[in-house]
Amino acid sequence: MPRRLLPQHPAARAVVGVLCVIGGSIGVQYSVAIVTALFATVGTYGVNGLRMLFAGVVLFAIVRPRLRGRTKRAWGHILAFGLAMAAMNVLFYLTVERLPLGVAVTLEYLGPFAIAVTGVTRRWEMVFPVIALTGVILISNPGGEMDALGFAFGIGTAVMFGLYTVLAERVGRHSTGVDGLVLAVAIAAVALLPFSAEAAGRVQPSGWFILAVSGLLGVALAFTLDFTAVKLVSARVVATLFSIDPVIGSLIGVVILGQTLAFGVIVGIVLIVIAGAAVTWLAGRKPRLVIPPAD
Repeated sequence: MPRRLLPQHPAARAVVGVLCVIGGSIGVQYSVAIVTALFATVGTYGVNGLRMLFAGVVLFAIVRPRLRGRTKRAWGHILAFGLAMAAMNVLFYLTVERLPLGVAVTLEYLGPFAIAVTGVTRRWEMVFPVIALTGVILISNPGGEMDALGFAFGIGTAVMFGLYTVLAERVGRHSTGVDGLVLAVAIAAVALLPFSAEAAGRVQPSGWFILAVSGLLGVALAFTLDFTAVKLVSARVVATLFSIDPVIGSLIGVVILGQTLAFGVIVGIVLIVIAGAAVTWLAGRKPRLVIPPAD
């Protein structure tokens, strides 16, 4: 989205930013719900590669990003962003294969949560990331047995999600639109291309439609909304707002998968909503620091 189309008032930027995060979260969680059925036949790596390929082709055709006129540092950030994006998606789905979705999303959020904590400038503001993390833990409903390999994949996802959040902000500084994001998605698709090519022959006709929807909603739309949110506020604010992911996952579980919410999960949702609303309000009150593009 061109900068001239973005809202300029801090409060408006905060509100639109949180709406982008919510929209992106819905896209990601819904795509998880519809695509996991393909793991048995297509494989985790193949599913991720093919959905990334769909998203990359569509975004490249619509945006047509420029390839010239970028500095080496800008290309370095785009390359790192794309590789982090690919690793984050693969590790997350490997986690979902071994752990309940709520636990997987909880572990994933630890990366952005660390960013939210390290960016706190006033001591009393630490309460909001803590409230959000408490809500995420309640939603995960801990207490059962933990798959060690799944837990390791989840921590890896958290690291990549944290890098994804930081790099989205850095790439955004070099771009007036979503060119940098589109190039990063293309790099992620190329990185996963060997897995895509190997898995393509195992996809049934109905599976191609599911992969296309998952790629468009869970990658093209969701990542564009995340990228826009980081441009509107900051990586720290967006990192805190990413705590809404388990909330969206729980609601999709109720609506689509027929799951029920325990009392602790409901309390967790309330805590996360409170923390998200507080962070959004604070972002609207603070002047946004404009950082000039790096050479």
